[in-house]
Amino acid sequence: MSTPPPARQPQAALPFSSLPLSRHALDRDYLGRNREGLFDELWGDPATRVLVLWKGNALLGANGRLALLPTDRVPDAELRLYLGRSLAGDSRGLPIVAAQIGDEAAVRLNSDPAAWANLRVVGNTLNDLDAGLFTAALALANWHTSHGFSPRTGAPTVPDQGGWVRRNLDDGSEIFPRTDPAIIVGIVDSQDRILLGHNAMWDANRYSLLAGFVEPGESLESAVIREVFEESGIRVVDPMYLGSQPWPFPASLMLGFSARVDPDHESTLTPDGTEILDLRWFSRAELADSLGEIFLPGSTSIARAILERWYGGPIDDGQQ
Repeated sequence: MSTPPPARQPQAALPFSSLPLSRHALDRDYLGRNREGLFDELWGDPATRVLVLWKGNALLGANGRLALLPTDRVPDAELRLYLGRSLAGDSRGLPIVAAQIGDEAAVRLNSDPAAWANLRVVGNTLNDLDAGLFTAALALANWHTSHGFSPRTGAPTVPDQGGWVRRNLDDGSEIFPRTDPAIIVGIVDSQDRILLGHNAMWDANRYSLLAGFVEPGESLESAVIREVFEESGIRVVDPMYLGSQPWPFPASLMLGFSARVDPDHESTLTPDGTEILDLRWFSRAELADSLGEIFLPGSTSIARAILERWYGGPIDDGQQ
């Protein structure tokens, strides 16, 4: 059982270091994306390093870091993405490309499944450079997978500008990567308990904060109030922005908030029954006592950062 720290007034915002996928040490080299023959130039540069993606996973090296390979070790790629230049230590200035490969190429490169890492699992263990590279590469690769055709005309599209644009083959028009904003909220009541919910798509006994997508024509604060009421039947006030983190599963930007139950509006805790199947209030002591019973959001997520902000420190639940 984990012993909760004494309650304290949390900081107004989340420390940047507590948001694993918001970290980076990369110059995205915006102007360099437009160079003619970009990938021929990069493949001819012995300094270029390649992050290899396969089925959304990245190849790891022996030291637990991303395996950034020289170009002559990379099999034929289905998609290449110019991520930019490193700003980190000894690797400063190195150009870095992400290469998405197929099954046969992945087996030739490394047939051990344990060598291919999932960002959800390892994101909090990576250094700033690797976290930023993996997050950007996965977000871009997911976008390319879903935008092979123009949403306006239905014509085929092809990657352009180092992979940061897709171009319509019929009319030459450009399509830019999409990010879907979503709010996620740490809700507390008058007793300073936090509200956690169980989503219908999760494993049994997994609980996290309430979250949802921002709708067209809606402010972030309005989305907080609406989503919380829709999913829980609770009216909240004073939404306060805490920080943001990209979440490329497949294309979200998670915008973290805190909010408190409206003291002037009677609410009944009511799961919507479709997305949220169960809701529970937890004091710090109750959460500590429940760690063998429930699973909390992983350490890579902004949900975990918001939860630990309320808790007053790290939660030792034996999970990454």
